[in-house]
Amino acid sequence: MNAMTIYVAKDFTRMPCVRNREDGKNSGEEFRDEILLPALRTNDQVVVDLDGVLSLGSSFLEEAFGGLVRKGYFTAKELGAKLVLKFQLASYVEETWGYIKIARKES
Repeated sequence: MNAMTIYVAKDFTRMPCVRNREDGKNSGEEFRDEILLPALRTNDQVVVDLDGVLSLGSSFLEEAFGGLVRKGYFTAKELGAKLVLKFQLASYVEETWGYIKIARKES
């Protein structure tokens, strides 16, 4: 089994907060498309470690993680088997899984 860890604060930014690229730098869309999606496609397990970030916007979390389901890349069940989220505040991990679970594929 191949696995990798993405350290968001080190590998992306310490300020992940906006949803879309047009909203500004370090968006959830950018993180999903350029870092998270390629990692999920090439690894059996991906750990996303959010420790060390200075802020964490809900729009970033919804777009980066819920967007994986909404855009049709993965189902919530598939992500449950491949994705591990780590953060010192468990409420953010729970919130992120909530976005994944309620996301629906766009038709």
